[in-house]
Amino acid sequence: MAYSSSSSLFTYFTLLFLVLFSTQLLGAAAKHYPVRHRHIASHNYRDALTKSIMFFEGQRSGRLPPNQRITWRRNSGLSDGSAAHVDLVGGYYDAGDNVKFGFPMAFTTTMLSWSVIEFGGLVKGELQNAKEAIRWATDYLLKATAQPDTIYVQVGDAGKDHACWERPEDMDTPRSVFKIDKNTPGTEVAAETAAALAAASLVFRRSDPTYSKLLATRAIRVFEFADKYRGSYSNGLKPYVCPYYCDFSGYQDELLWGAAWLHKATKNRMYLNYIQANGLTLGADESDNTFGWDNKHVGARILLSKVTFILNNYFFSHFVRSIDGSSYNFQAFLVQKVQSLHDYKSHADNYICSLIPGTPYSSAQYTPGGLLFKMNDSNMQYVTSTSFLLVTYAKYLTSAHMVVKCGGVTVTPKKLRTLAKRQVDYLLGDNPLKMSFMVGYGARYPLRIHHRGSSLPSTATHPAKIQCSAGFSVMKSPSPNPNILMGAIVGGPDQRDCFPDQRSDYEQSEPATYINAPLVGSLAYLAHSFGQL
Repeated sequence: MAYSSSSSLFTYFTLLFLVLFSTQLLGAAAKHYPVRHRHIASHNYRDALTKSIMFFEGQRSGRLPPNQRITWRRNSGLSDGSAAHVDLVGGYYDAGDNVKFGFPMAFTTTMLSWSVIEFGGLVKGELQNAKEAIRWATDYLLKATAQPDTIYVQVGDAGKDHACWERPEDMDTPRSVFKIDKNTPGTEVAAETAAALAAASLVFRRSDPTYSKLLATRAIRVFEFADKYRGSYSNGLKPYVCPYYCDFSGYQDELLWGAAWLHKATKNRMYLNYIQANGLTLGADESDNTFGWDNKHVGARILLSKVTFILNNYFFSHFVRSIDGSSYNFQAFLVQKVQSLHDYKSHADNYICSLIPGTPYSSAQYTPGGLLFKMNDSNMQYVTSTSFLLVTYAKYLTSAHMVVKCGGVTVTPKKLRTLAKRQVDYLLGDNPLKMSFMVGYGARYPLRIHHRGSSLPSTATHPAKIQCSAGFSVMKSPSPNPNILMGAIVGGPDQRDCFPDQRSDYEQSEPATYINAPLVGSLAYLAHSFGQL
């Protein structure tokens, strides 16, 4: 039996080697990015890319740098952390309020980093700005994880903050500090923070190796804490984090996601062993098809599918050495690693099939105007995250010379890019309203976004403090926001492509960092693809 298994395995590898070797001779070393489109783009993706990154400067907390481009903002939150005798100055306000939530901030950081990892080589002049956006977050996350087995996961009392409508520069609501530790675990936040630090370490590996090493080392420690002390922060900190950023999907997806990023950052095989041993119990085979700040399963599948391609290449190098006379030592490696990880490629394919209209497994809902629609509250976050996964998976498939099989329908990388482009184009103005959902882009865009700093007069034009309740008269006003939060992407239209542009409608009119972060990668790809970069 052992001889038969080994013999068939050898035959399989021989055929596989011949196919790949032929492919290499025919140009497998070509770039992973497709040939640029010859057609003229309907949008200025480069301009949108610049603005999508600039948006993060409008969300900054802390002491602003001299090169701050959104100049109506000023310093804020300079005593953050003092309630717990720690330094938690910096980081980002996640959306239109003045609270710093660690869970979405970490996911934002991971996605910004992934955008740069995959497409940073294309963005040229914007690369430095993207790195600064990432570093603004990682500097804060390093502060939040400075103490072993402790992570500060929130600054600000959300309930009291939401009872006011005031500029971050005027904040007088309690800057309460909330943490997770051994006694009050928060596996999902800790594992996502580890993912963010690990992903960011790859961004700075060449430009700042010392900083990169610090991020990777901290990521390892934080992931160990996440895995060792398991529990949801939505339980221990429920009165403070819910209903704002409760964890509805469980923490298993973050453990899988965090391990995948740590493997990518460290190349340590123990993280593959962890994924192999724990994948099923962590929900690797679940059929959930939503990717966002709460659920990372789909993202982990896409990320791990690339590992499958890499390990296949690793196998080939060993196979070539073996037929040259070196030791025949790859069988156990392949059986234990490549085959188990191949399931992630299958799960990633299933996700793709669920998105493509016309395939037997299509389940995604689209508005009459063609926008992917998941839910009423901040639907655009799923549009941007899905678009990013589409262009990224298309890149992986192209490099591996593979396609997706959806029943009897073959889905090519080109098909994925086309769908992603259609979603981005809708966001930028190709929709029934002929309206861009990115502030500052195009001739028509949201004017009354649900954002305190944007809606209230700046400190430059109105130096006097605006009291807590005084701002609500502005919030309810139909007047346009006086300050342009350049690049902000709002929650978006409803399932009938309607958008009222009302400041009080936070579900549709509120921007958020985790909406913008994945779009950075998609815009970088599109800008390059159409020769704009």
